[in-house]
Amino acid sequence: MNNDIDFQFKNPEDSPGYLMGQLTLLWQRKHKRVLDPLDLTQTQFVLLAALAWLSKTNDCVTQVDIANQGNADRMMVSKVLRLLEEKKFIIRAAHKTDTRAKKVSLTTSGALVLQKALTAIENADLEFFSSSLLDISAFNAAMVKLIQMNKGA
Repeated sequence: MNNDIDFQFKNPEDSPGYLMGQLTLLWQRKHKRVLDPLDLTQTQFVLLAALAWLSKTNDCVTQVDIANQGNADRMMVSKVLRLLEEKKFIIRAAHKTDTRAKKVSLTTSGALVLQKALTAIENADLEFFSSSLLDISAFNAAMVKLIQMNKGA
């Protein structure tokens, strides 16, 4: 037995990082259950949603735009978009003015599966986060502040 390990927190439940990790694992498990029947991973869903969101105001969404929207690694985004292209959910085409960039668009089947996924995920999120103990607006505002504070870290 090693009693020389010194923890700052008395219990795991006193550690915000531990709690966030536990909450994230449970939330991801719930998402997996609703996305598996649609043949989507959570990462694929997030990138499709980012593409759809960006496409509302931009006719020429690039892989870099999608990576920036999701705070994601550009190489990972490229690999996942390649898989989504193989599934025929997106089309990647040469950018009109930037030879290094790829323009990304949803296909009809991509839009259909994304709409099903959005409905399922949004319902799962409402169920997961619904609690009389939780003020969801304050919770969301706190998360936004934490994201903004730590984006460059």
